[in-house]
Amino acid sequence: MAVTLTQSAAQHITRFISRRGRGVGLRLGVRTTGCSGLAYKLEYADEVLPEDLSFESHGVRVLIDPKSLAYLDGTELDFVREGLNEGFKFNNPNVKGECGCGESFQV
Repeated sequence: MAVTLTQSAAQHITRFISRRGRGVGLRLGVRTTGCSGLAYKLEYADEVLPEDLSFESHGVRVLIDPKSLAYLDGTELDFVREGLNEGFKFNNPNVKGECGCGESFQV
């Protein structure tokens, strides 16, 4: 079981944590919402919680709660720039469908 980052995502996260002046890594999870049922949650973590599962990718710690791992296992997180837009992109092999707006997914 693992979640990985691309080099681009790791560099973006490292730069942001450095500018912030604190943080131990990135916390990923899922929450119930949207038209398809699940949405990603993404935040910078300032501490490791006792229940966190920890992965390291390109020198960046990725923290995930155990319930979310079932939906995120095998996911690669990328940071992409497309024209004037930039942001994180989830390459999740568990996704069976997404809503039209792209805000939620189902497994």
